[in-house]
Formats: sequence, C-alpha cells, structure tokens
Amino acid sequence: MNSMNTSSCYSVAMDLGVCQLRNFSISFLSSLLSAGSSQVKLDNSSSGASVVAIDNKIEQAMDLVKSHLMYAVREEVEVLKEQIKELIERNSQLEQENTLLKTLASPEQMAQFQAQVQTGSPPAAPAAAPTGPPNPAALAQPASHSSGPSA
Repeated sequence: MNSMNTSSCYSVAMDLGVCQLRNFSISFLSSLLSAGSSQVKLDNSSSGASVVAIDNKIEQAMDLVKSHLMYAVREEVEVLKEQIKELIERNSQLEQENTLLKTLASPEQMAQFQAQVQTGSPPAAPAAAPTGPPNPAALAQPASHSSGPSA
C-alpha cells in the first residue's frame, strides 16, 4: 500500500514538474523568439546573420529543454529502481512466508488448497484460522505436551 501512495504522489509530482518545465520552456522560447524578432526588424540588411542568430537561440533553447527532460528522466529512473528494489525484497519475504506455510500445512490442507487452485475458487478460511502470520512461540510448543485443562 505504501508503494501505491508513493507512486500516486510521484505521479502528481512528475505531472507538476512536466507542467512547470513546459511553461518554463514556452516562456523561454517566447523570450528568445521575441528578442530574435526585434533583431530581425532592426537588421533587415543582414538577414543571413539574423537567421543564424535565431538558429543559435533555438538550438540553445532545445539544449536547455533536453537537459531538463534528461534530468526528469533520471529522477524517474531512480524512483523506479527504488520501487524495484522494494518489490524484490517484498517478493523474497512472501516466498519465505509461503515456504514456511507450506511446511506447516497438513497434507489435507495442501490437497484442499490444490483443489481450490485448480477450480479457481477462493480459499475457504477456517473459523479458527489466525489472520496474521504464525506466532513463532506458538509453533515451538507442541500440542502433545499439554497436561490437561488449564485454569
């Protein structure tokens, strides 16, 4: 559930960052083009030089946008790497828990589970089944050692 919240927050932050980058890039390009157009109006005799100047400004603007996008992509890659790492750890924990539960399950329970998996029906929860992971202290106490009713 934590990864869902992180993902949602990141998605909102990423959208905001892209929006801010887009607004910045548009305003930056607009300022460059307006500065370039005033040079073109003032300098009609050297149209070749003004075209080169505009091309240079456009290239600079594109380089700036590219660097901002690369930065955003790098940040996203880092977040995704962290999520992958967390998912691998969670998968490992679940595999260990699965192995433990398989060793603790009786052959009848395993047969019932296999039948449910094959039919696609949801597993029936016994009334006395614990809802959380097994208690290691309770597992260490064999049931055959009880000396009778406890007070």
